[in-house]
Amino acid sequence: MQARLAYVTPSHQYPMGITMSLARCLALLEWARTTRAWILEDDYDSEFRYRGRPLASLQGLDTHGRVIYMGSFSKSLFPALRLGYLVLPPEILEPFLALSALCGRSAPTFEQAIVADFITEGHFLRHIRRMRALYAQRQQLLIEVMQQELGETIKLEAHEAGMHIIGWLPQGVDDHLLSQLAAQQGIDVLPLSACSEQKPERAGLLLGYAGVNEQEIREGIKHLARVVKGIT
Repeated sequence: MQARLAYVTPSHQYPMGITMSLARCLALLEWARTTRAWILEDDYDSEFRYRGRPLASLQGLDTHGRVIYMGSFSKSLFPALRLGYLVLPPEILEPFLALSALCGRSAPTFEQAIVADFITEGHFLRHIRRMRALYAQRQQLLIEVMQQELGETIKLEAHEAGMHIIGWLPQGVDDHLLSQLAAQQGIDVLPLSACSEQKPERAGLLLGYAGVNEQEIREGIKHLARVVKGIT
């Protein structure tokens, strides 16, 4: 069956952290143009890019109106702010407005007004700059502490963007079991295998750093290291 819609996260794929190359972006746009299909671009955390130039969105590259751009303030500001947005091609604006009215759920007007003022007064941009520098520091600290505690037992690669990195585990280590044992010590790490219907070729853990401070990172890695040493 011919696909009618492609859901993609080109700026930062979860969980692997890969960014889509410009060549693949253009190829995807050409596919949507020739087949009259739609692309749903979920740009959930592109604000947090730590190296290199900002990436162009698919919506920004689209010249034929085939991309539906979706964003959220839940990650860029705070999780309790359940406020997202769509940038729609003119062709489907009216159907989306009609669908919104049919669903009968009103948008949070008060929160929208506050966020709008926050943006127009320049606070949002300053906030993103501060958080970008802070998260980059936390990512680097996590890598350094992991190497101090476990050496090469868990291999980490710095990511250019996002709020987590993958810790690759030694051959034969069950990431699901390790995640369960870590949870018993109060450490919340998601097994990479939980993100796939099939067992991945390499086991790994998703290590988040955005919501924890420097001391919590140090203590958390020490607890995790004890768990890892107990099963390897």
